[in-house]
Amino acid sequence: MPTIDQVLCHLEQRFNPEAAQHLNEVFEFQLTDSKTFHLIINQGKCELVHGEHEDPNVTLIMDTDTFIGITTGEMGGMQAFMSGKLRAEGNMMLATKLGELFSM
Repeated sequence: MPTIDQVLCHLEQRFNPEAAQHLNEVFEFQLTDSKTFHLIINQGKCELVHGEHEDPNVTLIMDTDTFIGITTGEMGGMQAFMSGKLRAEGNMMLATKLGELFSM
């Protein structure tokens, strides 16, 4: 299993700019046993920023293993949500767009 730093290193490379042409959103990830970071998606560009954002559109809260499982395709985001391993605050429908924005 890759480490969180390895996953984050490749996250921007897996970004699909065509799927984000008209988006201007902030996705925050609070990893309960590790770090918090956020992704700024703006007009087809993705920027990974360490730390909290003052006003994210959606905040996804989970542990590191769940995040890695979702980003590597070993676990589905909906499966994690339904099993209680993932919580979302803010615009929950926006969280469903992550699969379109990032390739597995």
